[in-house]
Parts: sequence; C-alpha cells; structure tokens
Amino acid sequence: MTEDRWRDVDDYIAGQLLGPDPVLDATLAANQAGGLPAIDVAPVQGKFLHLLARMAGAKRILEVGTLGGYSTIWLARALPEDGRLTTLEVDAHHADVARANIATAGLADKVEVIVGPALDSLKGLIGPFDFVFIDADKQNNAAYVRAAIDLSRPGTTIVVDNVVREGGLLDADSRDERIVGTRRLFETVAAEPRLSATAIQTVGVKKWDGFLIAVVD
Repeated sequence: MTEDRWRDVDDYIAGQLLGPDPVLDATLAANQAGGLPAIDVAPVQGKFLHLLARMAGAKRILEVGTLGGYSTIWLARALPEDGRLTTLEVDAHHADVARANIATAGLADKVEVIVGPALDSLKGLIGPFDFVFIDADKQNNAAYVRAAIDLSRPGTTIVVDNVVREGGLLDADSRDERIVGTRRLFETVAAEPRLSATAIQTVGVKKWDGFLIAVVD
C-alpha cells in the first residue's frame, strides 16, 4: 500500500459519503490565501469528529487549536440550536482568518474564538464541556488533557489528534518535542483513573497518524 492509494481511498470515501461542500472548500482556500499551514484535519476526519460530537449529544464543545476554523466548522455543525463552541488559538492572524470562515459558514453566533496561549485561556473557562477536541502544540498535550478533565463531567468525550506521528510514537529516545509530548500524553492518560481511553491509527491524505479517544468516567 502506498500513500497515493491511501489518498485514493480517502477521496472515494469522501465522494461517496460526504459529497461537495462549498463552504468547507472556501474555508481551505481562505486558509491557503491567508498563509496558514495546510495541517487541517482531512475531510473524512472532520466528518468523523462531527459524528462523534453528535453521538455524544454535545451542547458545549471545547476545541484547543483553531487554525483557520476548518475542524471548528465541522464540530459546530454538530451542535443543536442552543449549542456553543469555544475554540482557543494562540496566533491572532489565524484567529482572524478563522472568525471570517466561521462567519461565512453561518456559525458566528455559536462559536467564540479566544486568542492567547491555550494553557492560560483554559484557566479562565467554566465547564462542563460535553466534547473536547485537542489539536494544538503537541508538547502540551498532557497538560491540555488534564485541563480538559477539570472542565468536563462524567461522560465527556476527549479526542486528541496526531498521536501516532508516522510511528514516531515508538521512539523512546526521540528528541523531537512533539514525539516527547505525545509519549507523555499516553503516560498521563494511562495513569489517569478518571479516563477510559484508546487510540486508533489512521492512514489517508494525512499520511500515517491517529487519534486518542477518551471518555471521562
């Protein structure tokens, strides 16, 4: 199996089950025009997050790492009429692009974008949230999960992206801070009695990676 084959399968799934989405296409185009890195979740992953949030019956969603708002839009679309999403972004320019994309998607009334270091922003939030998606700097993933637990209730779903890193997760001697942070994340979750968790490897347009998925007990 090659990466081209992985991409072809993702494209097939998206074509069969997602269909065209001009709003999300425009979001990615705006991100590119704004000079944002192309590190958004894949379309099939966005729909996966959307469905997880719906399955959780989420009315309050927390996202750590907004970028240009692509995953934010997927998640906000899962909310009921009175639902709210809070998303945290460290880069002011990224936040501006995201706000514009979110407004274009017709979701500005449901989404609050907070600018600043996420660990600082998290201290000012009031829970509980029903669903948490973490996709920011990997060095702080363990700290983000600990903060997410404090802002959760029994039954809250926590999802962390990019936890396999093309197998780099296995490298105990790595000096890559993202891998070091990801291994620390697994150690933290494994030792946390309030969480039931697993992780799923993924392949596709985002190459070889995966999600950690946990529920607060």
